[in-house]
Amino acid sequence: MHRLKRELDGLSRYILRVRQEVAAIDRPAGQNDNFASMGDQMVAVVKATESATNTIMEAMESNGEAIALLRDKIDDPDQLALLDRISDNGNNVFEACSFQDITGQRVGRVATSITFVEKRVEALNHLLGEQETDEVEVVAHQEDTSGETLLSGPQLNGEGLSQDDIDSLFD
Repeated sequence: MHRLKRELDGLSRYILRVRQEVAAIDRPAGQNDNFASMGDQMVAVVKATESATNTIMEAMESNGEAIALLRDKIDDPDQLALLDRISDNGNNVFEACSFQDITGQRVGRVATSITFVEKRVEALNHLLGEQETDEVEVVAHQEDTSGETLLSGPQLNGEGLSQDDIDSLFD
């Protein structure tokens, strides 16, 4: 009977430790954001990068059109050489923008993996009892995050302060 009690006690402590670990993943100590928003953050990074890349490429296409119009009006070989140089620089920008597709794919894979882990954590949380896990005290790890607590942006769409909120600060 004594051995059975010891085994049950050990199992109870183990389950408590698992609950603490799940709680720490689900709601890290000292942080406002929880683990469940990381996948959304990664998707937002991909979308923002894609949007910026499209803006750059559209501007470079417009520059290319302007170069073509100027080329028709210029006969000076030195000036035509400068237009060629500008055009070559534009092609280099287009090449550099190809990073977005590769980056988007890689970050997309990470976001998928994070979402998979999020779902597993939610399932574990449900299995262990969400109310009991919510009551577990989460202890912060000793990491140097100086300055990070003040950083909370950029925000996902629909979150954070609006431009009107910011403008009202200056009224």
